[in-house]
Amino acid sequence: MLKCCSLYSGSTGNSFFVQTENTNILVDAGVSCRKIESALKALQVAPNEINGILVTHEHIDHTKSIGILSTKYNIPIYINTETFNALQQNKKMLFDSLKVNFFKNNITFKINDLKIYPFSTPHDAANPCGFNIFKDNKKISIATDLGHVSNNIIKCLENSSLVMLEANYDSNVLQYSSYPYMLKKRISGPNGHLENCVTGKTIAHLVNSGLQNALLIHLSKENNFPELAYKTVLEELQKTNHSDECISLSVAPRDLPSDLFPVS
Repeated sequence: MLKCCSLYSGSTGNSFFVQTENTNILVDAGVSCRKIESALKALQVAPNEINGILVTHEHIDHTKSIGILSTKYNIPIYINTETFNALQQNKKMLFDSLKVNFFKNNITFKINDLKIYPFSTPHDAANPCGFNIFKDNKKISIATDLGHVSNNIIKCLENSSLVMLEANYDSNVLQYSSYPYMLKKRISGPNGHLENCVTGKTIAHLVNSGLQNALLIHLSKENNFPELAYKTVLEELQKTNHSDECISLSVAPRDLPSDLFPVS
């Protein structure tokens, strides 16, 4: 059975966990090694049982402890060349090159019984990506740090049983926040982050392709609220004549693991 959850999620740090009977992987490790260890312990998974860390992009809230975890527990890292090179410019981010496995965006690769498709995403990073993760006939998708949702991203997310999708900010909250103008412009720009309404419209569309579970991830601490993100997505579902019961919707906690969702 395919299972997944968020370990930590938000503008302060992100890490996601995917598990089968034979495989355990992390997607990003943007919090401290100690926090990752604590979250895995809560799931009764030892860090040395992790078979790989997938990296979406180089920003620190997604990569803070990948080097330490990889070295300490002999965990392979899966990353594209451009993201790796961007990380190498940070001299504090140390890698054992023998543990680095390079993938190319939009080309499938495998880790044990998982088939993984990294798809390109619009964000202000070297070569960011999200991931489709397949086991047997089931598919989950993780899409974080998106400036907008393109037709290609919609296509990649369709037919997922579960989607972890960014709901970073509310446009009104961002407008009146204390952030400087240029940062607001970056967040709301085409290579920034995803607004609650857009997330809701995307999930409403995906319900038509069989989406059963949606987990809202990467909420801004300053420009969003869990209750607001949840309410906004429900309103977008209602606008398209979907009932509240058509999908299991939840918000990933910032500092704790979410529920472990089975995809059967």
